[in-house]
This record gives sequence, C-alpha cells and structure tokens, in this order.
Amino acid sequence: MKHTLYFTLLSAVFIFCTEQLFAQDDNDDVHNVIIQLPEVALLDLEAAAGTSISLAPKAPNEAGQALDFSGETNSDIWINYSSIVGSKKEPSRDIMVQITGGSVPEGLLLTVSAGEDAGMGDGRMGKPQAPVILNKISQKVITGVGSSYTGNGVAKGHQLTYSLALDEKEGSYEKLDFDNSNTLAITYTLTDQ
Repeated sequence: MKHTLYFTLLSAVFIFCTEQLFAQDDNDDVHNVIIQLPEVALLDLEAAAGTSISLAPKAPNEAGQALDFSGETNSDIWINYSSIVGSKKEPSRDIMVQITGGSVPEGLLLTVSAGEDAGMGDGRMGKPQAPVILNKISQKVITGVGSSYTGNGVAKGHQLTYSLALDEKEGSYEKLDFDNSNTLAITYTLTDQ
C-alpha cells in the first residue's frame, strides 16, 4: 500500500510539472533578429560655385619684376565623406590624392592641404597630413578615417587649400612657358588601409 501511495503521489507531481512545462510553452516563444551593418565608403567634393578652380600668378607691372605667386591659393573646395569600417578587416581608411590628368607646368609646384574636420558630423574623423606636393603618385592627404560622417555640403568635412608656387630649385624660373598653361584632373580616393 505504501508503494502504491508513493507511486500515485509521484505520478501526480510528474503530471503537475509536465502541465507547467507545457503551459510555459504556450505563454512565450523565441525568434531571431538579424542586424546587418553595411560597409560604407563614400566621398565627394563640394564647393559653392563648382569644383573647378583657377590659379594664376600676377604678372609684373614694372620691367625687371618677377611673377608674383604670393597670393596664389584657393580654399573653395571641401571633402565630405561617409564611412563604416570593420574592426577586423578594415579598421580605418585614408584619403589619397593624385593628378590623374594633365601635369603641373615645369618650374612650378602645386600643393594641397586639408584642414581639420569642421565638426558638423560624428564618428572617428580623419586626421589631415602635411601639405602634399601634387604629382601622378597617389599620396595620403587625410588618414585614419573610421566609422564617421562629415555632413554634406560646403563648410562640412575638411576644407582643401591649394597653393601654386615657383619651385625653389635654381633654374625653375627659366622653365616657365606660357604655352604650358594646363588643366589638371585631381582625384581623391577614400581607400582601405
């Protein structure tokens, strides 16, 4: 009789627990939420009146004077970018610059420098490098761009300053030739490190 009572009690506890387990299955359920962040690498150049600029030294107004390069700068263009990087494969990006069409006339140097980010976006902004003497070799102008955005338009991102100067090498002035006036294509690329 004790065994039967014990078995009956044990059966009742088992049935009660089983009902509780099944009852819990009816009260909740689980599903997965997949979150995917896209890789983003976008760059553009912005200016109030178009991105073509003109640099020309001032001609002398007296015999015996040289061309005046002292004010030959332009800061009309801004670099804007949007970037989402990957911590394992691509932890940061650089902005590279190079001449991809035309060439700087002999005797002259064309440089570009990027200013600090204007603070109109968010994230890990790139750091400007020393001014770059432009040529056909790709060079870093901004480094360390992480997941960030600068904002879109003029006065957002990094302001670019172009400067045209006479090369300081001896004999540079004699290489100047007005027939060598030229239009250059300058290319900026947001690239993975």
